[in-house]
Amino acid sequence: MSPATFTAMCSANASSPRRWDGTPARSPRSRSLRVAPDSPTRLVRSAQPGHCPECGNRIDWHPRTDGDDRAVGLHPQELPAAAVPAVSRWHVSSGIAHPAHDGTPWCRIPHTALCPARSAPAALTPQLAALRRHLALHTRRLINNGTLTTPAAPPSERTESCRPARPIAHLLGVHYIASHPIGAIQCVAQTRQRHRCTRPVLDDQALHGTWTLAPATLVNRRSRPVETMAVYDLTHLAFAEQMRWRHQHCPGHAASSAADLALTEWEPFDARLHHQHIHQRLPHGGHRQNHRT
Repeated sequence: MSPATFTAMCSANASSPRRWDGTPARSPRSRSLRVAPDSPTRLVRSAQPGHCPECGNRIDWHPRTDGDDRAVGLHPQELPAAAVPAVSRWHVSSGIAHPAHDGTPWCRIPHTALCPARSAPAALTPQLAALRRHLALHTRRLINNGTLTTPAAPPSERTESCRPARPIAHLLGVHYIASHPIGAIQCVAQTRQRHRCTRPVLDDQALHGTWTLAPATLVNRRSRPVETMAVYDLTHLAFAEQMRWRHQHCPGHAASSAADLALTEWEPFDARLHHQHIHQRLPHGGHRQNHRT
């Protein structure tokens, strides 16, 4: 080997880091998840981060395959399958949660089985009991720091009638029930910082829905329908505006190609399942009005 060749090799090794065997020590370039143009959904099927509203601990939301339209909140870490009861074992494949064990030594567990704000299950293994105590300590830190507020006492019937906690909305010819009050429904789109958008779907600059009384669809044993129920009617809005509400997007993400970072929280309204959320009085006194709160 000539001196010039040896000098060139030394210079190349000095400029680029290499492993002990001379191969380049390059880390693979990270790639962000993208939604395929032909995808039927704009939801990125990765861990959809969230926090439990009761204890403040982190939850990973995944769509499920057990016939329930609602997403399931799983503990973000895998646990040894031997430490989790068989009925609580889940596994995730391609972003979809399956309520069964896939035969591996590891599994996932629903957050509800560990949430320190709820009553502990009857039988907890020592590993799960220790994890539950760890989550309880984290909840206490959040409360002490003022990050998490303890849930208030249940509001009275009169307060609930003025602002339903789970309002019923009518859009695109279908009745849906929301998981939050109308003004608290949050956009599910992803921001440029790869966080969930914090803006509400309700916008002061756009046309609002109208509270009205509509016939309920609940039928009792004698086949007599319930009189009426308070509904937030959006059917008088333009089709694009109703689609924005259905996709749960703020006006800034109405026509955006950004992926959705969370599942929409609308559920098809079923009077038999959601009868406790039926209110027969309009908010704020009982007159038909636009919602501006």
